[in-house]
Amino acid sequence: MPVNEKEETEKLYYSISEVSELFDLNASTIRFWEKEFEMLSPTKNKKGNRLFTKKDIDYLAQIVELVKQKGFTIQGAKEQLKNKPASKKGNNEEVIAKLKEIKDKLIKLGNNES
Repeated sequence: MPVNEKEETEKLYYSISEVSELFDLNASTIRFWEKEFEMLSPTKNKKGNRLFTKKDIDYLAQIVELVKQKGFTIQGAKEQLKNKPASKKGNNEEVIAKLKEIKDKLIKLGNNES
């Protein structure tokens, strides 16, 4: 595996320039959509630079599909995303994480009673 591919797979955050290049969008479009779509919420570093996670990129991919490929208006895309059930993969990962958290708490409680 080339070094660049390895770095890309292990990367936690992406800059707005990387994301705009990925989707062939202007950075200003991404910033505008950030204001319009509340689900799109990249974190910002101390300098105020936007840092996009894989989850943000997934949301952005859905927005690009609706607006650019299917021709939805911004309002139409918002409504479509509100009515669309969350990804099953994402839900499963959240449920598993929550169950592990509960398991850890139960183990700690069991150890404290012994």
